[in-house]
Amino acid sequence: MGRCAVSMQLEARHISYRYGKDRPWILRDVDLTVRAGERVALVGPSGYGKSTLAKILAGYIQPEEGEVLWDGRPLPKKGSCPVQMISQHPEKAVDPRWKMARIVNEGWQVDGQTLQDMGIEREWLKRWPSELSGGELQRFCIARVLGPGTKFLICDEISTMLDVITQAQIWQKVLEAAKKGHLGMIVVTHNMALAEKVCEKIIELPALTAR
Repeated sequence: MGRCAVSMQLEARHISYRYGKDRPWILRDVDLTVRAGERVALVGPSGYGKSTLAKILAGYIQPEEGEVLWDGRPLPKKGSCPVQMISQHPEKAVDPRWKMARIVNEGWQVDGQTLQDMGIEREWLKRWPSELSGGELQRFCIARVLGPGTKFLICDEISTMLDVITQAQIWQKVLEAAKKGHLGMIVVTHNMALAEKVCEKIIELPALTAR
């Protein structure tokens, strides 16, 4: 068995962050490890830095202190990132001037099997984002981050804005995709019941953060 299959993991080491030098720390000396195939929930109330930590782990923002490592190496600054993030507002994650066929293939050429796995109907590819429901649009946002280079998914409140039935459908699809690809998952949520249902390990963020 190869090295990556054994040791691949995403690590946050001593992460600290604040929105400006004179502002209080929103994250302070945070350590976190997620292994390939593992599902970890970050739970906590609004304002405790869950989404900020998610963006740092995905490489969207840089920590003031500390580092993020993937399989012992810094996250790549160029090219395909092994860590992909899905947000709670799919309408903000797409260009409203593009039709869905262009949007879903923006990062990689999504194959027909992935579209089928996500429950995406072929006719939706011809539509504008505004012509889709929130659940339909979120399926596209999930499909386009499931490229061959993806090793970890960060799900930041991805079902908060959806009705209960659609929430269940979306989570079923995400969990099936993660299992199929042996992907590590970080689930950001304030909903403890959801965390307990979909994750193997739960971390309450205030316990991580020295405030």
